[in-house]
Amino acid sequence: MPQRIAIVTGSARGIGAGVAKRLAANGMAVAVLDLNEADCAQTVAEIEKAGGKAIAVGADVAVADQVQAAVAKVVAELGEPTVLVNNAGVIRDNMLFKMTESDWDTVLGVHLRGAFLMTRATQQYMVNAKWGRIVNLSSTSAVGNRGQANYSAAKAGMQGFTKTLAIELGKFGVTANAVAPGFIATDMTAATAARVGMSFEDFQKAAASQIPVQRVGKPEDIAAAISYFTSEEASFVSGQVLYVAGGPVS
Repeated sequence: MPQRIAIVTGSARGIGAGVAKRLAANGMAVAVLDLNEADCAQTVAEIEKAGGKAIAVGADVAVADQVQAAVAKVVAELGEPTVLVNNAGVIRDNMLFKMTESDWDTVLGVHLRGAFLMTRATQQYMVNAKWGRIVNLSSTSAVGNRGQANYSAAKAGMQGFTKTLAIELGKFGVTANAVAPGFIATDMTAATAARVGMSFEDFQKAAASQIPVQRVGKPEDIAAAISYFTSEEASFVSGQVLYVAGGPVS
């Protein structure tokens, strides 16, 4: 079987880095893509140290020509990508009456437009190969979360996007699924703690107390779910949303 080529967006740190490292450990060659190529160096180095293959790619996923250039670089340096993890994301949390148009546009742009542009640019390689795996990052915020009208809308949108991709691309051997994390300890949740004026340790303890399994998540928890969705064995699973949140989500 040929080596699969994967692109993981937003993989300089956090969940994306965890996913990139897991897919590399699974034997894939991984394009570590983030806004600044230099920020990807650590993830690439960790993959290479473990014996894997990776390259760093810099691109703003919300800008079409940067996406095209990034995918062209992956094709030239690694090969044609047939695994795409749309993980890139930002938060601009605020209550609706204080949320600016920029807050809204930035979040919807990175999550939804970014996922659209990346998927549109890579699907041709999956269709040609008659094999592909697309995993989009949603969130428990998709069901609604105070102060996150923009993020909730984007993450709910990712689920509709995923289901449509599954319908359109299934006949080409391409699956599309979404993983919806709950509270995961990352730089992003640390920033949220700072915004609400709590230490990150206290913020995590408060979150864990509300989670049935009584702990917060780690990037590795999400990487494990994505590892399955991108596997050979997952060919009959498509259009699904898996909440990885330590308990039920409603």
